[in-house]
Amino acid sequence: MEPSPSDVLPLLAPELLAATATAEGKRLGSNAAWDAVFGRGELWECLEPEDRRFAGEYLAEAGAGALVTHQVFLVARHHKDLPAPILLNFLPVHVPDAAIGARPVVITGEVLQEPTRWTMDQTKRRRMELLGQMAMGIAHDFNNLLTSILGHVELMTSDPHTEPDAQDQLLTVRRAALDGAALVRKIQRYIRHENEQRFAPLDLSDLVDEVASLTRPYWFNEPRRQGISIRLAKKLHPVAPILGDEAELREVFVNLILNAVQAMPDGGTLTLSTHADGDAYTVAEVRDTGTGMPEATRQRIFEPLFTTKGENGTGMGLPVSYGIVKEHDGAIEVQSESGNGTVFTLRFPARAAESIPAAASAEPTPLADDATSYRVLVVDDEAMVRNVTAKLLRLRGHAVEEASGGTEALEKLADHPFDLVVTDLGMPEMSGHELAYRIRQHHPHLGIVLLTGHTDAEDKSAHVDVVVKKPFQIDALDATIHRVLGST
Repeated sequence: MEPSPSDVLPLLAPELLAATATAEGKRLGSNAAWDAVFGRGELWECLEPEDRRFAGEYLAEAGAGALVTHQVFLVARHHKDLPAPILLNFLPVHVPDAAIGARPVVITGEVLQEPTRWTMDQTKRRRMELLGQMAMGIAHDFNNLLTSILGHVELMTSDPHTEPDAQDQLLTVRRAALDGAALVRKIQRYIRHENEQRFAPLDLSDLVDEVASLTRPYWFNEPRRQGISIRLAKKLHPVAPILGDEAELREVFVNLILNAVQAMPDGGTLTLSTHADGDAYTVAEVRDTGTGMPEATRQRIFEPLFTTKGENGTGMGLPVSYGIVKEHDGAIEVQSESGNGTVFTLRFPARAAESIPAAASAEPTPLADDATSYRVLVVDDEAMVRNVTAKLLRLRGHAVEEASGGTEALEKLADHPFDLVVTDLGMPEMSGHELAYRIRQHHPHLGIVLLTGHTDAEDKSAHVDVVVKKPFQIDALDATIHRVLGST
């Protein structure tokens, strides 16, 4: 019985694979080595769908005159679990007077004699890429949820009938939602291999005090429900500002406080303190009177995946905190003994010459009596996000209509006059970019604001006036609307 093409791959490694094809992927000819690897059917039938797409793109580029070399593809082998790596080059054939895109392309290649580990790494890499794509989709959905949470918080804080105690609790929820948004942006930047740091001067004592309020349910409410008493002692002194990312440092202190609470199953005292170490450093401490830890454990707590919590721990909380502190040019140390509690000491370079900017007001800015109101169309397939966006804009005095998608939006634009459209980017029947393009054809002077939970949506459409990231705050969106319409 004649062996299948993939069964003879190892015997053909020294031979040159060669084929000629059109830019559209039609085979014009091929040698025996090519046929043994790829068969004599369709040009790319042995490749996975994703690799077929890349091969088609490279073929089209070569057909337009570009040289594309050293591209690796994986070809399945029937006799092995792992595919074989094939190195291909796409060479345009320059035919006089040939139309662009009509040039034939010569494809040459070879079967790589890979180490066993190579294809395993390639498979892992592709799985990680798929996982990254899934994570980006989840981050987008999570941004929509945060948009709804933040929007309803702003609606409730704007209600004059909301009790002062409730206002304070709502501001805590607002801060948590903003921190969640910052964490999602960090995940998105990590997946996209971006290392963007947006450090600003901040007061470490204020930050620690804020985290104490944020975590009150964990060190006060929940322990008391279980009959446990944890006392909080704060020794926060005026200190020189540091330069850092507020959301990331808040994540560090939240993690340290939660660890301290878990280390005091019978109750105890949680002490949060800040002080200056000369003029060079600003220091914060998180101290508990809990069970402590033996020296062997203390030396390993910053190791990734190391945990003493069994199935309830991920082993990533302290390593991530350690990494964040290092990104801030800081240091984190731990002192602990079994039965004598634990103290974490965090030391950051002081920025004595920096000034702390005034904190933005947590209250939505009321619409001024002479402020201009506009006719706004809000377009989003997510009813939860669409409704809260419309309510917030109405609160600012705008006349707002809603549409659940691009088709409905175009129908409303045909029947009613509007000053501006606020549209989501990712919608099933028509994307925000496509909607903006179609709006511009009939309403060239209409303002268009694009809302998105993605990180890579800027400057991708000449038809959009500005991109606003989710979750947004109504102050920012309202100011954007006035700026766009003021300029147009």
